Parts: sequence; structure tokens; C-alpha cells
Amino acid sequence: MKRAHFVGVCGTGMGALAMLFQEAGWEVSGSDAAFDPPIGPALDARGIRCLKGYDASHLSSAGAAPDLVVVGNVIRKDNPEAIFARENKLDCRSMSAALREAFLQNRVTLVAGGTHGKTTTASMCAWILESAGLEPGYFIGGLPKNFSSGAAIGSTKRKIVGASAAPAPFVVEGDEYDAVYWHKEPKFFDYVGVSDRDVAIVTSVEHDHIDIYPDGASYENAFARFLEKIPDAGLLVCDASHARVRDLAEKHTKSRVAFYGLQGDDFGKVSATWLGAPAPIDDAGMQPFDLYAGGVYAGRFAMPSPGAHNVRNAVAAIAACAEGFGVPLASARTALAAFAGVRRRQDLIGEPNGVRVYDDFAHHPTAVDETLRALRAKHKGGELWAVFEPRSATACRSLHQEAYATAFSAANHVIFAPLGRTNLAPAERLDVDKLARAIGPHAEAAPSIDAVLEKLAREARPGDTVALLSNGAFGGLHKRLLEALSSRS
Repeated sequence: MKRAHFVGVCGTGMGALAMLFQEAGWEVSGSDAAFDPPIGPALDARGIRCLKGYDASHLSSAGAAPDLVVVGNVIRKDNPEAIFARENKLDCRSMSAALREAFLQNRVTLVAGGTHGKTTTASMCAWILESAGLEPGYFIGGLPKNFSSGAAIGSTKRKIVGASAAPAPFVVEGDEYDAVYWHKEPKFFDYVGVSDRDVAIVTSVEHDHIDIYPDGASYENAFARFLEKIPDAGLLVCDASHARVRDLAEKHTKSRVAFYGLQGDDFGKVSATWLGAPAPIDDAGMQPFDLYAGGVYAGRFAMPSPGAHNVRNAVAAIAACAEGFGVPLASARTALAAFAGVRRRQDLIGEPNGVRVYDDFAHHPTAVDETLRALRAKHKGGELWAVFEPRSATACRSLHQEAYATAFSAANHVIFAPLGRTNLAPAERLDVDKLARAIGPHAEAAPSIDAVLEKLAREARPGDTVALLSNGAFGGLHKRLLEALSSRS
């Protein structure tokens, strides 16, 4: 039995990949600073050896060095395990390279990329393909509720869909963040060009990850190079409403392009083959929309995930699965009606004493705005509380100071928690006090997470909706708030 060791195993992607290697028959171990939920307990339940802290002995404690060392992108070159692996010339891979070499060969990849919506769109694609009987592999940086985990090997056999044989698909969330300390290139470069028929989705391109992309040009260049890697016989599905996406597709794509969008969007000089027309959320809480394919009405669809942005994600997923793998539209309609969503994306985690509490990963101004508008449309009664923790490298900086001032317009109350990073120069930091003043008297900058908890526990009323927006753990606020609201008389 081969042995693989994962350095920094408790990240969402690294943990999922460790489970894939175990599923493939490898003996797997992993080290990390902590093994917090949900990944830590999931690894332990699978019988993966979880080694707390980083020590060179972790790579030799089983009597021999591992056959493969997978190094996470949070690991620096001075990490003791990285040093040991390097000095002993062990076979090392980044997460994305290990995924490509071990699981994407002889498959047709469907890569969902873009600044916004890639986790949900990838999850929709995997579920549509699964419902159509294609048994896809998938690797998603989140936890889709329709599956038991965020990753699976799937079947490598071609399947009959309709009257023809569909290739064996593997769905990957295409992350533009860098791969590993010795290869500072975007992960999604490793996911395309594996076969000559790969499919890629680009949902949007808005400057993000300022810690590795100092300006908009460097960020866009990463997507330009990604598009150039799509094979000539492949397919690019992209949002025609984004001018940057249209421009990148025109200049950097040799493959076939299928544009999509929503009714009323400005598509510039291109035409959208796939068009969605959102309708009001119905009494059952479903988000309906009409679909048009090539200018022809293709029927009414509905799904539990609310908001125009989720309709946009769904249209992208339908286009990629239909054009790339031959999935019938009727099958996609059935799948979307049962799509349960993704954890931490408009995720209703409780309703203690009549107060709805949602957990959402949104941290970019566009994602914040779309998430809050969707929740407001779904829950028209009561007050909407937006509670935001600026935590990511981009969110903590002043890059989006002005954009955040309008991103919370759907909320009745806005509370900003303290910045999640304190090592930034004052001139670089997001000014949450200034931001609260710009929004108005219904916004405030709380001095601590405890203060956030106290205000919500005191003032949120039955029928209200609380949206906890953070790409991190938010200081345990989720659990603490549920407990505080539950104990309130």
C-alpha cells in the first residue's frame, strides 16, 4: 500500500483530497496546527492519521518516508516538514498538481471558476451530472448538501446519455489562488488541458485576493492565461453581462464559447445562447425562472436557492452540462428542483425563538450585496440584520471602502465586527467606523464580537433574519448566537 502525507491537511481542499487518496486505496496521514470542525472530525472519522503540529518526524514515523508528500498553499518553505521533504528529495506535489495527476487523467474536467459563485456553480454541475446518471467525480471547496462530502472519485466509464455516450466527467472548483510556495501559479491552471474536450465556466472577474494580485491587471491576467489553456475542442461557458469576461473570452479563447446571462442584462456586442428570466420567489420558498436556449423557450425551472445570482449560477451549470456532456434539459430541471445548496452559502443554521440565522461566506462587496438581496426577497417580513466580519486579505483592506458603503443597502440593520487582521498599516486598513457613518444611523462598528452577540441577543425579534457574513469562524459567533437566542424568554 502506498502512503501519502499531507502537510496542512485541515483546509477544506486538502482534507477533501486526503479523503480521495484514501478512497483510492492509499494509507494517508496529515499534519496541521489544529484539527477544528468540520474537516478535523471528518478526517478522524475516516481513519486518517491526524498529527497535530509540524515536525519532521511525521514524515518518517511509520518507519519509511511517504511515497508522496502533498504540501498545502498555506505552508511556507521554512516549515520543518517542508524542509525535511526538500532535503531528503521526497516526491512532493501541490494540492492541484496531485489532484490532476492522480484523478483527472482519462477524464473530461468541468472547471467552475470566477470571482463569485464558483462553489455553488460547481456543486450544481456535480448534482446535475449525478442526477443524469453520469456518476461524476468532483472536488469542491465547500460542502454540497446533496453529497456526503466535497469530493468523490466517481466513475471513469463513459455513460449513455440520450442517444450518445457521454465522457466521464470530473467537476472541479477552479480556485485562482496560488498553488504552493515553490510554484506561485493559480491552482486552476492544473485543472484544464487534461483532455481535449475540457469545459470551463467563468462566472465573473472582479479584483480579489489583493495579497497575491496587487492590482486588477495582474488578477485579470491570471484568468487570461486560464482561458488560453482551454483546449481548442473544449468549451468555455461565460457570463456575457460582465464586460471584462467578454473581453477576455474574445482575446484569449480558441475554444467554442457559450455565453449566458439574465433577461435585461447588457451583453455588449455578443448574444447570450442561454438566458434566464427570474420570477418572484413563490410561497413554498422556491426560486422560479424561465429558461431560453438559443432564443427558444425551454420551460420553467425552480430551485430552493434564492436570488438572481443563483439563477445566474444555475443557467451556467445547465449550459455546461448540456453542451459539454449532453445532459437533457428535463434532467437538469429535475436536479435543480432538488438542489439543497452548499454549507455556508445562504445556509439556514437555526431559527431559535423565531429568529432566522443564516451563515454565509460572502466577503466581497458584490457577494454581500447579492446575498442580502436574495435573503430580503425570500423573507419579506421582519427586519434583516447584516453582520459582517472583514477577515480576508482583501476585505480587511481599504480597496473596497466605497463599494462596501452600498453593498448593505438591502439590510435594515448593519453591524461590523472588528477586522480579522491586525497586521496592516493604518492607511491600508478598511475603516469600519467611517463605513458605518457612510451607511447611516442603522449601521454601527462594534468594538468586539461579544458586543455583536449582546446586541443581537437583545434586539433581534421573532420574524427577523440575521445574516452572519464571514469567510472564517467569526469567533464562534454562530453557535453562541443560536444558544443566546434559544435561551431568551
